[in-house]
Amino acid sequence: MAKVLMKGNEAVGKAAIEAGCRFFMGYPITPQSEVPEYLSNELPKVGGTFVQAESEVAAINMVYGAAAAGARVMTSSSSPGIALKQEGIGYITNAGLPAVIINMMRGGPGLGTIQPGQADYNMTVKGGSNGDYHNVVLAPASVQEAVNMVMEAFDIADQYCVPVIVLADGLIGQMMEPVEFNYVPRPNLPEKKWALVGHWGAERSNIKNLVIEPDECEAWNHQHFEVYKQILANEEAWEDYLMEDAEYAFVSYGTASRVVRTAIGYLRAEGYKVGMIRPKTLWPFPQKAFDKWDAQVKMYLDVEMSMGQMVQDVAYACNDKNKVVFHGRTGGNVPTVDEVVAFGKEIMGGDK
Repeated sequence: MAKVLMKGNEAVGKAAIEAGCRFFMGYPITPQSEVPEYLSNELPKVGGTFVQAESEVAAINMVYGAAAAGARVMTSSSSPGIALKQEGIGYITNAGLPAVIINMMRGGPGLGTIQPGQADYNMTVKGGSNGDYHNVVLAPASVQEAVNMVMEAFDIADQYCVPVIVLADGLIGQMMEPVEFNYVPRPNLPEKKWALVGHWGAERSNIKNLVIEPDECEAWNHQHFEVYKQILANEEAWEDYLMEDAEYAFVSYGTASRVVRTAIGYLRAEGYKVGMIRPKTLWPFPQKAFDKWDAQVKMYLDVEMSMGQMVQDVAYACNDKNKVVFHGRTGGNVPTVDEVVAFGKEIMGGDK
């Protein structure tokens, strides 16, 4: 398929349709409202169903119902809207159902701003609902990558029967870039034999979520964590950028990583041996990347659009909190290239 110029939010909607999504339930909130707007027009053309729910809470529970019936289903929102969905995400997770959730992050906390942010990292990666669980979290850094990750998210969700969250930010949702849609499904995805069939007395008429007895609940959790072990083994993803001779490594994701990439060009031109590890999966966090490069890296320079929510994961991955330094902007502000260059020089000094 030829490349087309699309806004990020609309490209996300088209990617979902191309991947076989036929149900969307959501609620408008800036800066992601073009996702439901696009799908409200395009989903019916392919026999799909679009529902603008009365609230974010209603939307996520409708997602639960469609997922239980075996449908490819998606919802989208932005930070405070995703916060409202957390209980429903927890229930979908506990039921072991596949679903795709888009978060175009904005500044916070609370209502926050409508400008882009990355301060939903902890809520999303560490889990915003109650209990022991993980959701797979994918972090695109471009509109094309958002397209690819949305498509992949449906396959990951179906393969492991888990919700998958695509954690982008408002800038990626609002920018326009050329994209192409070449969905190639993963081979050998499991048949959804567990899906409800929709009539009373059928063999599959219940998706269990209520587990009250302690030993049974504990066993239920262990079953989920066996799945998480498979995800940890198979799904870590990242980009190594100019890491072959790097003695210092930026760690950044999403929009912030685009700024870092440009800053690295300036620093390299001045002789600094610096590269970047860019996580594409925030859970599972790409431990293998740090295992690969840690012996040669003197310091990790974490750059985020938050107050440093990823720092602990970077420190854990390199097993040395003293090797991690942080620079960030928050509240809807984006770091500038000049800021990142100055931060790099401050840490690296004359070490070229």
